[in-house]
Amino acid sequence: MYTNTNKNTVKVATTAALLLCVLATTIDGFSTSSPLSSSTAAATNTKNRMNMKPLYSSIVAEPDTEIEEETKKASFLDDGFVFGLEGSGLDRPKGKVSQLVVEGDTLKTTDQQRVIVWGTLLGHLSIASYSVLGILQNTEAVAGAADPLAIGLTVLQAMSITLTSWALADLGSGVLHWSVDNYGNGRTPIMGGIIAAFQGHHSAPWTITEREFENNVSKLCVPFGIQTVLALKFVFGLGSYSTLFLTVFCLMEILSQEFHKMSHTTKSEAGPIWNLLQEKGISIPRKQHAQHHIAPYDGNYCIVSGICNEKVDESGVFRRMEHIIYNLNGIESNAWKLDPELRKRTLNGEYGLPTNSHRTSFKAAQSKAAKAAKSKTI
Repeated sequence: MYTNTNKNTVKVATTAALLLCVLATTIDGFSTSSPLSSSTAAATNTKNRMNMKPLYSSIVAEPDTEIEEETKKASFLDDGFVFGLEGSGLDRPKGKVSQLVVEGDTLKTTDQQRVIVWGTLLGHLSIASYSVLGILQNTEAVAGAADPLAIGLTVLQAMSITLTSWALADLGSGVLHWSVDNYGNGRTPIMGGIIAAFQGHHSAPWTITEREFENNVSKLCVPFGIQTVLALKFVFGLGSYSTLFLTVFCLMEILSQEFHKMSHTTKSEAGPIWNLLQEKGISIPRKQHAQHHIAPYDGNYCIVSGICNEKVDESGVFRRMEHIIYNLNGIESNAWKLDPELRKRTLNGEYGLPTNSHRTSFKAAQSKAAKAAKSKTI
């Protein structure tokens, strides 16, 4: 009964995600190629020259009143920002040093974050419980079964929905991760803070391990909070099955940041429970996620369990989406900007990433270019 509904839900969500990326990348604050960004670039530069403090100044020096745009490092305020590039505004510190990207950010949990996170989690658990009760009532009405049998069938249905939602939440986390890694910057409406955090994460990945739980997951309570579930429930008239599916999905997306965090910890830091979850494939394993942090950061985006990563990368889903977006509005992904060969292959229709050999060759090319540049300066 819920299977067809879930399939329709997945189709709608996938289409909406792609349309959102296409529309979003055409809005100022996403790319230098956006139609509106060229008209606002002059105004933005004028503000910088007037010594206005940038939103994410923790990694950027205070703009000088002199007009010296060539010497000023880029920041998340700039449309041309690409993590990992020379002059990007991000310097990868040596050693295991924390680096905060967003101004005013902290690794400690605030009272506001506690209220948001626990209010959201309790809200999701309440909706899930109500949905399970609705499934029980439906089972009793349809099957006319006795209480013990109805309860057993309800448990099986709820478990099936939960496992399906958990698996698709992994794919959902990959879509989110891919989109914020490759499009947008700190000025992007609504998602700017999440984009800044994800892109800045590449400069010092271990920073996330020092974040407290509520601090780490609070940002995702905005797009995946109970308001999202309730809005979709009332707008589309979702029943108990679809509501439970959507609630578990949103809950997993919020917790994905904690799964992500644990993939950056050592075994001794994570502890036996998290180590077991990673070994059983319930939480994203360390080795698999480490592959994502090899430039040009073009794969292994899924961060709930990672079960979707291999199939998604081999199928070339994200490269296809990048190609579609590029054809529609001319916006290039950050991965393309980091690796011209990846861009070339994608435009030629070579979407799949069957091995990590392309990352090895990219890293070798980067090293060779750096040595060449160094020899010229000597």
